[in-house]
Amino acid sequence: MRTFNMKDKLYTIPLTEAFQAEDECPFCYIERKLEQDALNFTLGSSSSYMESDIREQTDEMGFCKEHFKKMYKYGNSLGNALILQTHFRKQNKELTKQLQAFKPEKSSMFGKFKKTKEDGFDKISQWIAQSKETCFVCDHIKNDYDRYLDTFFYLFKSNPEFKELVKHSKGFCIHHFGELTNLVSAKLNDAQAEEYAKLIFPLMIENMNRLEEDINWLVDKYDYRNANADWKNSKDALQRGMQKIKGGYPADTDYQQNR
Repeated sequence: MRTFNMKDKLYTIPLTEAFQAEDECPFCYIERKLEQDALNFTLGSSSSYMESDIREQTDEMGFCKEHFKKMYKYGNSLGNALILQTHFRKQNKELTKQLQAFKPEKSSMFGKFKKTKEDGFDKISQWIAQSKETCFVCDHIKNDYDRYLDTFFYLFKSNPEFKELVKHSKGFCIHHFGELTNLVSAKLNDAQAEEYAKLIFPLMIENMNRLEEDINWLVDKYDYRNANADWKNSKDALQRGMQKIKGGYPADTDYQQNR
């Protein structure tokens, strides 16, 4: 298990601020900020894409489909083009190498029903699959995100004020609740794990019920009989409900470069 060091303590303030933001999920809040920082680093005014070591990483790792789209929406056409130019060149070179190395293998009648070894088509498919597994932006986010998970458990164990902050929060989205709960056995002893369950589980139930009521009222508000009734907390229940189930911010506009 990784030890908590002085550098990790730098993450306590942003994490505390995330819980103070009264968001439906503090880790959605953290993740969005990390993604924005990663996009700024990749394409922003620091021009990191002009540094040879960074370009080597972007050439090698590439980007996932989601972050290619967000990079395009971010702006900086020249920066995007320079990154794409060398990454595309590398991909084209490797694809050509894979295709030129291809050797078709004849299969017996039995072999058509049961493969006993990889053939040339498999190798090409595996290369394509592996190339989709890496993303420079995702990796940049994950490096810091994992530290925030560690910081959560460090504060949960050592800081009563943080525990109170968690207690009075709106809980987590189901996605991030799952990530935290998956780490409980590795991060907490038995007594601490029991405390986690006693604090977090009721918090999740309470806030899921709260949000379900908001969604129900949003639907009921469209009944003509409630046309003049108060919206209560339902006006943004749609995006908050989607966030609570899957994480993220469905109502967010595209994040763009500051000009």
